Amino acid sequence: MKALVTGCNRGIGLELVRQLKKKGYEVLAVVRTNSEALAGVADQVIEGVDLLNAEAVDKVTHGLADHDFDLVIQNAGLLVSMPFEQISSQPMLDMFKVNALAPILFSAKLAPKIKPGGKLVVITSRMGSMADNTSGGSYGYRMSKAALNAGAVSLARDLEGSNIAVGMIHPGWVRTEMTGKTGHVDPDESAAGILQRIENDLNQSSSGGFWHMNGERLPF
Repeated sequence: MKALVTGCNRGIGLELVRQLKKKGYEVLAVVRTNSEALAGVADQVIEGVDLLNAEAVDKVTHGLADHDFDLVIQNAGLLVSMPFEQISSQPMLDMFKVNALAPILFSAKLAPKIKPGGKLVVITSRMGSMADNTSGGSYGYRMSKAALNAGAVSLARDLEGSNIAVGMIHPGWVRTEMTGKTGHVDPDESAAGILQRIENDLNQSSSGGFWHMNGERLPF
């Protein structure tokens, strides 16, 4: 079995690579910046990749001509705190580009390299759920994740004929550098839950679904 994971030089992504290796996957990592920890566990690391750069994405996908993946996990993300009083366009645009545009654009390029019966997963957030928004705030992050979810549902519909299941998974509030180590779960627990959802819940009939890593089905 072969998997590709993006945004995995630390935190949840790195733990996903570790646990996929333990499950017997050959893992290819695509990152902007490599890390010693990632280099020590992934089978191959493609670094220096800006997923918003069309030329860079084309170069990566052309370099994967001999690869066919059973699983692709789009994990890269950006969180900039933004309460109502501090709304600013540039951080919102940055989050939209990283959280919404990059994973959808790269997924579209990678789709032909996913085997029939394979799975494509985006690591999103329940903060992108409009039905679940009871506290307001976090404008750029919420909006970017809602856009990601919308794009992933479209991928699910468009890839149905290729027998590729697409899922959205909220990793929980995880103790990582992104959250300032203020989360409720550690990266290893989050990654284990994510992989359980992929293995147990995501299939062709549930494609386009949105889950919490703990198994809860989330609303849009």
